[in-house]
Amino acid sequence: MLGRGIWSSVRQGLSRVLSRNVGGWASGEGKKMDIAGIYPPVTTPFTATAEVDYGKLEENLHKLGTFPFRGFVVQGSNGEFPFLTSIERLEVVSRVRQAMPKDKLLLAGSGCESTQATVEMTVSMAQVGADAAIVVTPCFYRGRMNSAALIHHYTKVADLAPIPVVLYSVPANTGLDLPVDAVVTLSQHPNIVGLKDSGGDVTRMGLIVHKTRRQDFQVLAGSAGFLLASYAVGAVGGVCALANVLGAQVCQLERLCLTGQWEDAQKLQHRLIEPNTAVTRRFGIPGLKKTMDWFGYYGGPCRAPLQELSPSDEEALRMDFTSNGWL
Repeated sequence: MLGRGIWSSVRQGLSRVLSRNVGGWASGEGKKMDIAGIYPPVTTPFTATAEVDYGKLEENLHKLGTFPFRGFVVQGSNGEFPFLTSIERLEVVSRVRQAMPKDKLLLAGSGCESTQATVEMTVSMAQVGADAAIVVTPCFYRGRMNSAALIHHYTKVADLAPIPVVLYSVPANTGLDLPVDAVVTLSQHPNIVGLKDSGGDVTRMGLIVHKTRRQDFQVLAGSAGFLLASYAVGAVGGVCALANVLGAQVCQLERLCLTGQWEDAQKLQHRLIEPNTAVTRRFGIPGLKKTMDWFGYYGGPCRAPLQELSPSDEEALRMDFTSNGWL
């Protein structure tokens, strides 16, 4: 367990990072981290009294660890990170690091609203075992979050982060699309390795791939619903909520795309669209967790104010899976 001393150690770690020669990122470290592959965004299990259930978290990870994922995203949107305390966020990442297979990458969500808090959270995520940080756009003052502000924010975070940084654009949750020009500028930073784009605009993703082609920079699709299309325009993988319940199928779609079996890939992609929409846009995390219960994982309740599904919503959710042959 993480004690109260975590923050003093975070401060010490931050001091060490601040004293590092930031200009040495490119000169001595060579090629950036390769993040290609499929990642399930791990959910945070809660007990009936809304406490984090670390035992169920570890059980889920042991089951997910049997699939050929590249790694796990922890404390992303599907991890309900806005509802967790800072200590809980770090403890979840620490527990995942201990429970997950050693050959998998751990991408930890470290985004906060201020640049200073994001830097501190990123340093502390590194200290508890994260291989890279996935940093969501700050959005509370979205009216002032123009390209200049976001470039400044991410540059400061990447300058001071002891681990690689992945940009994270999720307009459905933030109301803010990370501008293409900002992504292109940030792709040149030696410690920014890629982008997770959950917006679903494949033409935008293709343009980003095209405009960053001379950089060592990778794009991950933020959903299984447009995974095939993302691969077709140059993405290298995906962070897919659906992989929490249909892990084998999402990994199969990855293999079909990478080996050029586009006809089979298209057939599989079609069968994943409705289930994917159901556990993302339509029913969100309550829908994903309910589906996890059906597929032998622990989904359990969400933290308030998120509510469980109504009986009619649950029936509609089940239909999206049964009609496509998954239940």
